[in-house]
Amino acid sequence: MSNRLEGVAHLAGQTLRTVSYAALYRYTTRRSLALGADVDKVQLTRPAPGLFPLVQDVLKLQAKDAKAVADGLYPIPLEESGSFAERIEAVRRMLDDLPKSAERRAGKRFDEAAALPEAEGLPGYYTQNFHYQSGGWLTDDSARLYDIQVETLFMGAAGAMRRQAIPPIAEFVKGRDQRQLRLVDVACGSGRFLGQLAQAFPALPMTGTDLSQAYLDEAARFLSDRRNIGFRQANAETLPFETASFDIATCIYLFHELPRDVRRRVTGEIARILKPGGLFVFVDSIQWGDVDGYDGLLEAFPQRFHEPYFLDYCADDLTGVGGVFADAGFEIWDAFPAFLSKVGVCKKKSAS
Repeated sequence: MSNRLEGVAHLAGQTLRTVSYAALYRYTTRRSLALGADVDKVQLTRPAPGLFPLVQDVLKLQAKDAKAVADGLYPIPLEESGSFAERIEAVRRMLDDLPKSAERRAGKRFDEAAALPEAEGLPGYYTQNFHYQSGGWLTDDSARLYDIQVETLFMGAAGAMRRQAIPPIAEFVKGRDQRQLRLVDVACGSGRFLGQLAQAFPALPMTGTDLSQAYLDEAARFLSDRRNIGFRQANAETLPFETASFDIATCIYLFHELPRDVRRRVTGEIARILKPGGLFVFVDSIQWGDVDGYDGLLEAFPQRFHEPYFLDYCADDLTGVGGVFADAGFEIWDAFPAFLSKVGVCKKKSAS
């Protein structure tokens, strides 16, 4: 059902959000530089936009997001939990942690997470300090910091980029009994996308998986009032589910942090657990050539942050005719950019 007033209200809120996070991004970048992290000394061979064009493109995404709300594809999202004071506290924690991450970045230290007790038994590619993040993906403190950090990095657009996965799910679910379907969010992290899905599809049973127990605990806390969501700690290379047991699978911002061979195993597992005709929606970073003038940003990202598999990801053919998803048995329905993200929409082919 169309709700133009809600769309206008959402756009106004998102515009204010973009402006505030853009200011916070600018401040944290300057603060990191002052702390010794050479965040502005990257070596670029490809074109990159400045801050003002980036903000313009964020606002275009926010307008598209608001139109989806106005068109009734999903309600106005709950971007963050807690009171205003709790959100300010999240910013304070991020700023308190900034000297640690800046020092780690300046020293190119990314192996501290591997020495944590939580790293025992986990694959080596995973137990690194991605983004020079304190605790890697393994600690409670990391899980509490992640969302404010990623929203600052993307100038308040992380939620809107994730939500571009919802319209194809809405089209797939339309006319069906949500209660009779099953969705799995592979590598659900702190559960923010699951929360957005639960707002849009409150009767749809969902399962979130992640390799980090700390992030699953944060997701369970954030979604404690949602009775249609369960969680399983699991490696996406070997998902603990029966073959053809889900109707919908989503995967948000995982593939760029995986080695090439692991990307293929994870894709194969997602294909295995989906029913024939099932929907797979993928959101991750844009790749080389997806957005004119943006390749320099992709080139800069692994120089500013510890992202050892990112450049290989940028060159990996995921959504092409002979790409990774097609090789795993998916038919590619659509692939399109959403600011700094890429959305892929796939259907598992039926057995011939």
